[in-house]
Order: sequence, then C-alpha cells, then structure tokens
Amino acid sequence: MNWLDEVFKVKKPVIAMCHLKPLPGDPNYDSAAGVEAIIEAARKDLKALQNGGVDGVMFSNEASLPYLLKTEPITAITMANIIGELKSEVTVPFGVNVLWDPTASIDLAVATGAKFVREIFSGVYASDFGLWNTNSGEVARHQRHVDGKNVKLLYNIVPESAQYLADRSIESIAKSTVFNAQPDGLCVSGLTAGAPADTDIITRVKGVVPDTPVFANTGVKAETAKVQLTAADGAICATYFKRDGYIWNEVDESRVAKLMGQVQELRAELG
Repeated sequence: MNWLDEVFKVKKPVIAMCHLKPLPGDPNYDSAAGVEAIIEAARKDLKALQNGGVDGVMFSNEASLPYLLKTEPITAITMANIIGELKSEVTVPFGVNVLWDPTASIDLAVATGAKFVREIFSGVYASDFGLWNTNSGEVARHQRHVDGKNVKLLYNIVPESAQYLADRSIESIAKSTVFNAQPDGLCVSGLTAGAPADTDIITRVKGVVPDTPVFANTGVKAETAKVQLTAADGAICATYFKRDGYIWNEVDESRVAKLMGQVQELRAELG
C-alpha cells in the first residue's frame, strides 16, 4: 500500500484547491473587509468542495499575485490563522501551498497538521517571477529540522508560467528528480492555472517513475477527468470547480459533484 492509499483510502484521489483571497501584505488585500472576510469566503468554498465529494483539499494563497519566491512572514502566519479557524470543519485530508516558497509551505504544514504540500522544490527556471532557483537539499534538511518528516512533498516538475533552463526531456527530469530528491509525488502542470496538463506528458512521466505517484496538476475538467486520471495517479483541481469555470469565482458545488461523478465512474470501471 502506498501513501496515497493510506491517506485518501480511494483510487485516483482528487485534491481540490481552497483558494484564499488576497492576504495582508498582498497588493490586492481588502483591508476594509479584513481577514474575517477571507475566512468566511474560504469556509463557503470548503463546504462546497466537501459536499461535492472531493477526496482532499489544499489551502493556498492563490490570489497573492504577483507571487514572491520567498514570502513575507505575514503570509504563512495569516494562512495558519485561517486554517486554524476552519480546521474543525475539515472532514478530508488537507494540505497547504504557500506560493512559491517551499520552506514556508513546510512550516505551515507542520504548524497546522497538514498531510502534504505542493511546491517547486527542484530545478532552475526562467519564469514570470524572474530567475527561479531551488535547493532541494536545503529544503529536505529544513523539513527534518522542523520535524516535518510525516509531511508528504509533491514536487511540481512542470511549473506554471516557467520553463526549465536546461534542455532536458521531461523523462530525464522525472527520473533524476526521483533519484536525487526522493519526492513523495510529482505534479505535471499546464502553462497556467486552469490550463490542462498534457496527458501524453503525464503518461511519459509515469512510464519512467512507475513507483512514484504522478498528479495531473492543472486543467482537469469533468469532460477530461477519466482520460487524465487513467494516466495519472491523482489530480489536483481548482478552476473547473469555480462558478462558470473562472478561477477567481466562488466554488460551485454542482460542478464539483459533476467532476467527482466522473471520477466515481472511473473507479468503478477500474474495480
């Protein structure tokens, strides 16, 4: 039994993003509404996601645009406060993602009891946010220092809004990342949030790292869920779940249920 089975207890788990509105310190933070408004919006989205049948949730500061590669302390501190307010209402396994800061993500996971994080832990990229460098060895040691050994690390090896600087195939990146960093899972993304991850790339990645869970990280829809989850071990979904499929809208429970219905059909077909 791998860790996905232990944590989610279903085949092909779907992790839904619970996007937080802009936080204190972010350019678009609504200081008049305050943190309470962020908590209430997250509470409504969380309820809709869970009622719709998702297998897990991941809290992220998706609206903290433009992103920092090293976040200010107020970001993770506020996220910890929000998660603390909502934790008694969370009925599925949850994770966290402090965009785009691996250390802060691990710290937040340890502080809140999150079971997994998703981040850019390895590689060097040319991105919209500048030169994007990483240090997976440093992150692994920090995880140990803060007693985060039970936090599962999902490595995004095809980051959004970025391109790997070296001319390497996705297969070689996947194989060397698994060998060198021993990630708990790999995530394959499209160009931006909501853009579909290429099923062929997911298949190629899974083919060279058969023992490592591979997630379709962006763009999964009800219409494509069966195809993408046939190739991937799980999915991380956000944009499709929003009203009208628009990333900054609130979660639409009916859309969640529609996608999860397709996933349930696939599970029944797999036996």
